[in-house]
Amino acid sequence: MPQIPPDASTILVVITAAGRGTRAGDGPPKQWRDLGGKPVLAHTLAAFAGLPVVLTIHPEDRALAEAIAPGVPLVEGGRTRAESIRNALEAMAGKGFTRVLIHDGARPLTSPALIARLIAALDEAPAAAPALAVTDALWRGRDGRVMGLQPRDGLFRAQTPQAFHFDAILAAHRADRQGTAADDVELARAAGLDVLIVGGEEDNLKLTFPGDFARAEAILARRTGAPAMDVRMGNGYDVHAFTEGDHVWLCGVKIAHDRGLLGHSDADVGMHALTDAIYGALAMGDIGRHFPPSDPQWKGAASHIFLSHAVKSAAGQGYRIGNCDVTLVCERPKIGPHAAAMQEALARIIGCDPARISVKATTSERLGFTGREEGIAALATAVLVKE
Repeated sequence: MPQIPPDASTILVVITAAGRGTRAGDGPPKQWRDLGGKPVLAHTLAAFAGLPVVLTIHPEDRALAEAIAPGVPLVEGGRTRAESIRNALEAMAGKGFTRVLIHDGARPLTSPALIARLIAALDEAPAAAPALAVTDALWRGRDGRVMGLQPRDGLFRAQTPQAFHFDAILAAHRADRQGTAADDVELARAAGLDVLIVGGEEDNLKLTFPGDFARAEAILARRTGAPAMDVRMGNGYDVHAFTEGDHVWLCGVKIAHDRGLLGHSDADVGMHALTDAIYGALAMGDIGRHFPPSDPQWKGAASHIFLSHAVKSAAGQGYRIGNCDVTLVCERPKIGPHAAAMQEALARIIGCDPARISVKATTSERLGFTGREEGIAALATAVLVKE
């Protein structure tokens, strides 16, 4: 928790949470994804406990925001980050705020010490922002080739929160006609404001790419002393009816049979259930969300496409497959003679040891649609591990 100054009620915090975060990979917008057991944005809000906060949000996210930030003013964002922040500043103008911290909702690890330094810096200048000096060599490139060098002297990596005198940054936003500024320091400088550089922090990372979530988990674990391992489990269930044909695909293996399975793709019921189990562990819905059956491009598609996508989505969020268990429910064909081949096929697609894959079968004792041999059902469980 930041060290709250006596006049904390006059210091506003604007947190941006209206973006979609497409570079973070498949899944919900990054501010709503899980980090250490709660949404990223919940960590960000906690960093500013004790200070008045306003959130910029996407209209579709209002219910999510109200759930984790009850009583916090919510302002719908604009087409750009700059427009979103101006909307928030305008909404809070005239309410007695003299200073404002503007922060990315996807930076959940801001420290109390950094917040305190920024607030103190506003006693010396109308604006202050955290940054880290660039220490790596810099290249200019084109078409995958190095085209020249860029001196790194005097270059910094910008962070947030960025701190301002409230009226000064509001005036800078009102004077901006483009609404495309990369950050508020750009607008402050365009308005002639002096901006102090405050030492940033390596832990104050912005979650941008899938791998950033694993880094953030490790930082949280280090701070709390908790183990860095994160384990998730998902379940999947699928059914396909029999139709005319001479074979079925089950868990990546083609098996001769007197009938086929009906489906928009190759109807591999086992692989579909396993794919849904992985998506479920990631809270990413099911196959239909990612590969709609209404889309003709997936007609007759091989199911390994779906499973590979789910596995890549897991890897993109820093997870590996711990183990998988698939149960096929049918009277025929007999699964036992093919179970080992199914294990091998699934392991190749997933990229893991076959010993981590279980494929087994059961009958329904001649009960129900599987007992009447009208179709095949499959159940699957997947465990994902992040270390």
